[in-house]
Amino acid sequence: MVHIVIDLEMNPVSKNFKDVRRFTTDEVIEIGAVKLDDNYSLVDEFQCYVKPEYGEITKHITKLTGITQKTVADKPFFPEAFKNFMEWINSQDMRLYSWSNSDINQLRDECRFKMPNYDISRLERQWRDLQKAFDDRIGLHSSLALKHAIGAMNRDFEGTQHTALADAANAAAILSLLQDDEEFFRVMQPVIDLLKPKELSQSIGDLFPELSKLKFGD
Repeated sequence: MVHIVIDLEMNPVSKNFKDVRRFTTDEVIEIGAVKLDDNYSLVDEFQCYVKPEYGEITKHITKLTGITQKTVADKPFFPEAFKNFMEWINSQDMRLYSWSNSDINQLRDECRFKMPNYDISRLERQWRDLQKAFDDRIGLHSSLALKHAIGAMNRDFEGTQHTALADAANAAAILSLLQDDEEFFRVMQPVIDLLKPKELSQSIGDLFPELSKLKFGD
């Protein structure tokens, strides 16, 4: 079995396309993924930009991701990019992961709209919410942003946040750690201890100042 950790960057569909927004409010503009083997070791990487069809890259998204309209000007539209991604996976025996369910929800909506003959249900069955797995393991009832989960592991975020491949690679590091209970609890014990009811939010903020700015999702 191969393990695929994926991250998507998205751009909002222009409000000029009201009919399209009934089906999807966003479009994928970047796909980043890493492939891990049975031992959860990195074996390959995938990255591509995707040209949106219903509106240009907004200033907000450019500021967040660094992706401009020029970046995607000569890139494939979603159906071709998604096909390339699936060919890169090149395995029926796989499991897919993302940080929260927002990415599979986006793929479902965009595939159904732009690729109506594609059966997305198989991917949905193979998908796992890595954020929920992490939060459940440490007993956290709110959702940590990827950056803060990495910080809780006492690691620096590698690469630039909100670039798809970097986000996928950092999420993959968490997935690998989750496979080894002894190592996971050794690394995470300081945080787990602070998750006891007493002065929870203040304690976490003292140990990891970045975690005092909790954000939900990715």
